[in-house]
Amino acid sequence: MTPRRGLLIILSSPSGAGKSTLAKRLMAWDGAIRFSVSATTRAPRPGEVDGREYLFCSRDAFERMVAAGEMLEHAQVFGNLYGTPRAPVEEALAAGRDTLFDIDWQGGQLIRNSALAADVVSIFVLPPSMAELHRRLRARAQDSEDVIVRRMAQSQDEISHWAEYDYVLVNHDLDTTESDLRAIVTAERLRRIRRPALSGHVRDLAREFEEMQS
Repeated sequence: MTPRRGLLIILSSPSGAGKSTLAKRLMAWDGAIRFSVSATTRAPRPGEVDGREYLFCSRDAFERMVAAGEMLEHAQVFGNLYGTPRAPVEEALAAGRDTLFDIDWQGGQLIRNSALAADVVSIFVLPPSMAELHRRLRARAQDSEDVIVRRMAQSQDEISHWAEYDYVLVNHDLDTTESDLRAIVTAERLRRIRRPALSGHVRDLAREFEEMQS
């Protein structure tokens, strides 16, 4: 019997707050955690590989997957479509493997409202300040100034959804935030409702006790 069902670990934040770095650190800590590779219609950035960071596809192909019910969630962000293929997630859950989602609040909301809601652990990462968020966006040198301005404006909407999450971390320091993230995952794995094999173990204990009394 599988000792427990897998977790759906949702990690969200405004761009630049650190969720992607934290996601990588969490998977380095536990190699059994599977990263949910989202499909997207945006063009690959330098160094990105199809099937590793994202499944890059055309808008037509993406919309066909949505129409066929093959997406667990999907949303449009800055003119591009993003979504989570359903089949790999359901297979991992049934096998007791944890899946990590690096997604925005819209995707997180859709998963939390889906039939898989009981398996979700949602975590929102806040920046220590808006000035620091702006500095990090500039420092990573991935976006034009126009995009940075739009991301800063969008961050206010992202942050407004913080209270919808199970846990909220303020990322003052990556090492400390990573430690807190590990603690959350460890505790959630041990929750009674996620460990169906416990009921059988308790029955075995009762049976053993009865045999000792006879």
